[in-house]
Amino acid sequence: MVVSNNRRILQIILLIILFIVGIKFAFSYKYYAYIDYYKQKLVYFIESFHPYDDIVFIITQIFQVLIAGALPAEISGFVGGYLYGPVVGAIYSTIGLSIGSWLAFLLSRKFGLPLVRRLVRPSIMEKYDHVIEMRGPLVCFILFLIPGFPKAALCYIVGLSHMNIWTFMAVSTAGRLFGTILLSLSGDSFRALRIWVLLLILACVTVFFLLVFIYRDRLLKMAGKKER
Repeated sequence: MVVSNNRRILQIILLIILFIVGIKFAFSYKYYAYIDYYKQKLVYFIESFHPYDDIVFIITQIFQVLIAGALPAEISGFVGGYLYGPVVGAIYSTIGLSIGSWLAFLLSRKFGLPLVRRLVRPSIMEKYDHVIEMRGPLVCFILFLIPGFPKAALCYIVGLSHMNIWTFMAVSTAGRLFGTILLSLSGDSFRALRIWVLLLILACVTVFFLLVFIYRDRLLKMAGKKER
């Protein structure tokens, strides 16, 4: 018990150190310039379709899921807030991600494992294959909530299970919503140069995600037991 507690404390200390280093790195000139460059490219691409740019953005979010996260959702979600503000940006992102998740689930359900193996990396399939066995709505919700989890790939993986599509849509949309709103807020704050708002959002997200990350195994075990 003491060893377990010490291990938890060590994990928290290490994550706090990584967070501090990450803050310093994120606001360094080179990293800022790197993010700004690729953000501007995506912004320019979407705005070039004006007055249909909002439709193109939603389609971009759809394909972000269908191609299993080749375009990180964090970037596209951030751009949504940058272009359309926190409310409209979050709505557009949610629409696109929901449609993409729905299509990915249907494709997986219809064409099965051969298609999923083509679209999802083998390492991800092996690592998260237990999801197919657990396949409960609460487990699925927690996985969509965990930061850094390959959510696009998860849509295809869960499609191989017996989960009802409308149950999947409810838990995937709800699980993504918190992160989508925060990304939209971050993009809007970035455009308005509200650095302190960005720092506050980052601090809140870090605390929340640290708790989810540290206790992820316990949460999944609890969810697994409740699903049985």
